[in-house]
Amino acid sequence: MQIGFIGLGNMGGPMAHNMIQAGHDLLVFDLSSDAVKVATDAGATAAGSVAEVAGSAVEIIITMLPAAMHVKQVYQGENGILAGVAPQVLLIDASTIDPLSAREVAAAAQEQGNAMLDAPVSGGTGGAAAGTLTFMVGGEAADLERARGVLDVMGKQAIHCGPSGNGQVAKVANNLLLGITMIGVSEAMSLGVTLGMDPKVLAEVINTSSGRCWSSDTYNPFPGVMDNAPAARGYSGGFGTDLMIKDLGLATEAAKQVGQPLLLGALSQQIYQGFSAKGQGQLDFSAIIKNYRQEE
Repeated sequence: MQIGFIGLGNMGGPMAHNMIQAGHDLLVFDLSSDAVKVATDAGATAAGSVAEVAGSAVEIIITMLPAAMHVKQVYQGENGILAGVAPQVLLIDASTIDPLSAREVAAAAQEQGNAMLDAPVSGGTGGAAAGTLTFMVGGEAADLERARGVLDVMGKQAIHCGPSGNGQVAKVANNLLLGITMIGVSEAMSLGVTLGMDPKVLAEVINTSSGRCWSSDTYNPFPGVMDNAPAARGYSGGFGTDLMIKDLGLATEAAKQVGQPLLLGALSQQIYQGFSAKGQGQLDFSAIIKNYRQEE
């Protein structure tokens, strides 16, 4: 299948690579020439602009971009995708943005005959590289079925969340909970160890008891508990604190728009922002445990 792919960053790069390895014909664009070279070395063809991707003979265009402002510019800008894409080309935005922006862009695409899915992902850079991402998809069910052959190459499942924007709703809610639980696990682990508990034993107890969650059993923030977690490598890689702040900001802003209280979410956002202000924003978000450990 001929596919356009725009946005070859930490997530988009490995996602595109998996599609190339699966035999898809990719036309790629990114502002980073280094990122483009990695893709072309793997077998992709480079485009000189967003407009070139949009005007080509692709069947699907996928975007993976940093924020809503970038999504709107790439799709709705003067030389954006919607200015030059042929009718019937399926558009898939895998960026994490607010639901209202996703619905606005999808409506603009629909007006000119292009179906669009918002399909943010869960699984991080490791999942992107391994092709085990979960796609949370908003849009028409029939359009998701049309996209499944491509999404299945990049992820282990694609869940239909409802109409346009609902993929972003699911992602915002999921990451809100993730940010909150990581702070909770950090507090609990730090308290237990300070009171004399061995961290591995404490983690075992939590992970076979009612406190178990992804932040404790898969991504435990305490050093020495899990060999493959960012805590085992100085909190490098993974999902950066500043990215968590961005996602919590999306959640708190969405909550304001609908008048939904978000007490723990707002507090968690402030905790991560304070950590970032100390110069720790590039560390994995599980490094928030440093707030609770004096030796760190």
